[in-house]
Formats: sequence, C-alpha cells, structure tokens
Amino acid sequence: MSSLTIAGLGERIGQEIGVSDWVTIDQQRIDTFAACTGDHQWIHVDVERAKRESPFRAPIAHGYLTLAMVAPLAMQVGIIPSDAAAGLNYGIDKVRFLAPVPSGARVRLRVVLAGIEPKDAGQMVMKTQNTLEVEGSEKPALIAETLALLIPAKGASKRA
Repeated sequence: MSSLTIAGLGERIGQEIGVSDWVTIDQQRIDTFAACTGDHQWIHVDVERAKRESPFRAPIAHGYLTLAMVAPLAMQVGIIPSDAAAGLNYGIDKVRFLAPVPSGARVRLRVVLAGIEPKDAGQMVMKTQNTLEVEGSEKPALIAETLALLIPAKGASKRA
C-alpha cells in the first residue's frame, strides 16, 4: 500500500517515491511485444542476425517496450496515492531513450515526484520523473516525464 496521499503530495515534490524490483527483459518478452505491435525489426527479433550484425552484438528491446515498462513498475513502487480511487495515464511530457536494453538484461524503475497540478473535483495531475536503469550500465535505458490523473476516492481530502 502506498504511503502517498493526494493531500500530502505537495510535501513530496522533488523526492524519490521509490525504486522497483529488477525485471528481466528476455527474448520472449521482446518477441511478444513485436507480435503485439507488428514491429518485427531484425535488431529486436532475429537473434542470430543481431549477434552477427548489430552494433550491440545481441538483440535489444524495442524502445517502446522499455517505455511500456514504466507504468507497471511505477505501480509496483506504489505511485498511486492510497486515497485515490484511480490513477490514469494522462500523458508524457518528455521521453529520451539513452541506452539499449539487450535481451536478457535486467531493468528497474526509479520514480521521483516532479510536480502536481490541481484539477476540478479534487482531481490532481501528478508529474513523475521515471528513470529506467539497466543493471551494469552507467546510462539508463530511458528517462520519461509522465503524467497521471489522480481521481480521489469518495470522502478523500479535496486539498493539495
């Protein structure tokens, strides 16, 4: 359960909310993502060709697969305040893909609360800075500023 509350978010701006567990991005996950999206570029799905021809000497995860990992790992961290009925994806302000994620690598997410914007009916837009770290790499796979619309549970405080 998250220690965050909608009313207490203002006090947490600039603070790290948490770090997820490590998750392996294996070839099966990469292949499944390719099947779901139709992006079968050889650098992701042709293991033998990637070993021979890729500058990374192995298949790498799709950039958008790494981006898709942000939401579930942020949920694991407990990014949705305990007094929110729901937290919905609201948008992305900025994404930068900084390093490849080779097949079989492990990643984890570091989440910092970057800001809040009150909306009508006690709702709040929460901006977080998300850094997807790659085990053993100096550079993260990506940095993404994401927005979530928080909808308060009935009876939750309407103040931020």
